[in-house]
Amino acid sequence: MTNSTTEEPVEEIVVVEKEPEAKKQKTMTETKKELTTTPESPDEEWPEAWYMLKDGEYDDQKAENRMSPENKPCSVGELKKLGIAYWKMDAETYKYPAKAIPWDPKDAADPKLMAIRDDRGYSYADIISVKPDLLPGYDEKIKAFFEEHIHDAEEIRYIIDGSGYFDIRDTHNNWIRIHIKKGDLMTLPEGCYHRFTCDTTDFIQAMRLFIGAPVWTPFNRPQEQHPSRIDYVTNYIDNVTA
Repeated sequence: MTNSTTEEPVEEIVVVEKEPEAKKQKTMTETKKELTTTPESPDEEWPEAWYMLKDGEYDDQKAENRMSPENKPCSVGELKKLGIAYWKMDAETYKYPAKAIPWDPKDAADPKLMAIRDDRGYSYADIISVKPDLLPGYDEKIKAFFEEHIHDAEEIRYIIDGSGYFDIRDTHNNWIRIHIKKGDLMTLPEGCYHRFTCDTTDFIQAMRLFIGAPVWTPFNRPQEQHPSRIDYVTNYIDNVTA
C-alpha cells in the first residue's frame, strides 16, 4: 500500500526484471527476526478472511468478491501458515494525525504499540490517509495498489481508521481476501505475493512502519528468481506443501 507523489511517498509501482544492485534490506534467511515478546491476538480477534473469486470473475476490486454460490472462509491458522502476524490495537484511546511523513515511532504513546515497535525494531513510520479528497489521483493509485507484487522487506500496516482489503496468495496460488479495519495491525512477510485496495467506503488511514530506511519499491509479478521470493517459497510454501 504505497506509491510516489511529490507530496506523499505512497508506493511507486514498477516492473523489475531482476534483483536490483541498489542497497536493500537483508532477506529473511540472512537475518532472522527475533520473536516478539508481545503476544499476537487470539484467533477470535483476527480480521475476517475468505477465498476470493478468481481474477476476471468480478468487476469491482473494492467489492467483497466472495466465492459463489457458497462463501469459503479462510481460517486464522491458514493465515499464520502464510507468515501473517496480527495484533488488535486500541485505535480509540490514542490519537494520530491524519497525515505525517515521516512520523517518529518514538512518539508512540500506546504501550502496546511501543512494545511491538521495540520488539521488532521498527525505527521509521509515516501516517497516510487514502481517500478521494485527500490523495491526488486517487482512482489511478488504487488501481496501482492492486497490482500483484512482492517486497524485499516485511510490510507492516496499522489501520488507524477506515477499512480496506489485503489480498495474499495461498500455497496453491488462490487469492485470500483479508478485511482490515480500524485497530488492526498486521504484517505481511517479505516475498509474499499480495496487493491492496480500499473497500467500498473509499477511506483508510494507516500507519506504515519500517525497520531502518523505508522501502517503497514493489516488484511486480513474476519475481520467482528474486531472493526475497525464493526465501518466502522455501520458508512458507515448500514447508507446507511438502
